[in-house]
Amino acid sequence: MKKIWIILTTLAIAVVATMSVTTVDAAKPNYIITTDATYPPFDFQDSSNQYTGIDQEILKTIAKREGFTYTLKPMSFNAATQSVTSGQADGIIAGMSITDERKAVFDFGTPYYKSGIAWAVKKGSNIKSLNDLKGKTVALKTGTAGADYALSIQKKYGFKVTYFNDSDTLYNDVINDNTQATFGDLPVLQYSIKNGTKLKVMNADSPYESGWYGFAVKKGQNKQLLTSFNKGYASIKKDGTYDKIIKKYLGAPASDFTGKKSDNTSLLGILKANDSAFMRGLWQTLLLTILGIVLASVWGIILGIMGVSQNSVVRGISTTLIYIFRGLPLMVLAFFIYIGLPGVIGAKIPAFTAGLITLILNEGAYTGAFVRGGFEAVDKGQMEAARSLGFTYNRSMRKVIMPQGLKIMVPSFINQFIITLKDTSILSAIGILELTQTGTLIVSRNSQGFRVWAIVAVIYLVVITLLTLLSNWVEKRTRA
Repeated sequence: MKKIWIILTTLAIAVVATMSVTTVDAAKPNYIITTDATYPPFDFQDSSNQYTGIDQEILKTIAKREGFTYTLKPMSFNAATQSVTSGQADGIIAGMSITDERKAVFDFGTPYYKSGIAWAVKKGSNIKSLNDLKGKTVALKTGTAGADYALSIQKKYGFKVTYFNDSDTLYNDVINDNTQATFGDLPVLQYSIKNGTKLKVMNADSPYESGWYGFAVKKGQNKQLLTSFNKGYASIKKDGTYDKIIKKYLGAPASDFTGKKSDNTSLLGILKANDSAFMRGLWQTLLLTILGIVLASVWGIILGIMGVSQNSVVRGISTTLIYIFRGLPLMVLAFFIYIGLPGVIGAKIPAFTAGLITLILNEGAYTGAFVRGGFEAVDKGQMEAARSLGFTYNRSMRKVIMPQGLKIMVPSFINQFIITLKDTSILSAIGILELTQTGTLIVSRNSQGFRVWAIVAVIYLVVITLLTLLSNWVEKRTRA
């Protein structure tokens, strides 16, 4: 028992150590600002894996002038907006168009960018006008001004729509002829084309007028942050800093931010240019996996023991918990814990902690099911023999059934380890910068989806191969 407490204490310290801690001047307010970092040239990672873009430059300049600090939390656009409405983040700047629907739940700062909408098709496409889109499918990015505009003319031109959370996947869908066109901000499309995306803008000289972009906070909350943003924005507009930022990102070639072409197009170049980012993503993945599987195993063993209890109520609780957490999709559970739960308990939950809890509950339910099955797989005669020798039920379980059952479960435990490793990729949806999210951010910068995902796939396969070899060794040792 003492050893167990030592292990659990060590794990608890490790969890705390991995949480994001930002040391700031106590006199300066610190805010959590969320963004969608896959929307260049507004929000993306540069060749040094630093978050940059029009939005980020504006925010950084305003924060410096107005004397506040912030912690940036990149995630998908939908997750970003929900993290603000749930209180997990204080504000959002993500190329977010101001609409009447959003005004109902957000307070917007002074509009900072007037968007012009363009539409694009694959190079060499036979589509020449909007009329040619009738019956075709158009790819849209969730939450963008381009998506809003496309929906406003959908009925007129008779096209269908499908949605994507990141730009690179959307563009590749059009290039691969799965969809036939896309709508988006003209500078966003032009930036991507400069970076090698094989699309053609159809109305570059006459973009359609659309709405404004705005910085937003939850309605009725963080009024000081909104006031500071508005004051700072007025300042950078007045002295010309704003115009310099716009010119910097819309006038310069994409390579100024994405790096040399050779660094973006070759496997070795991509790996060399992003080796530290890949390693950080891998470390986060392994950390989540190790902590998740250890704590999930503890939780699962408890559920498994409860599942073979003589008490029908205890068995029922175990069965119900396993049914609930094994039945819920992992992403739904992650969103519930990270976005839904804080609104109920009135406290923020760090993304890493929310992700870890998600893994513990989900993987623990699967573990509990096969632990219970392992105990039940032990010949019933073993229990009868132990009881006939005068052992109590609990002692029979502890001394006879559990040791044999655990030996039966070893392959399942190791297999669950591998499953947990792969499941961590889903947690990128709540902003955890693990290996998959790292790949997404790199692709948003260099548009080299095939090569980047090939590197990510190889890294996963190497780790899984090592885990498989380890599992084979452990299995042989336990059966020896």
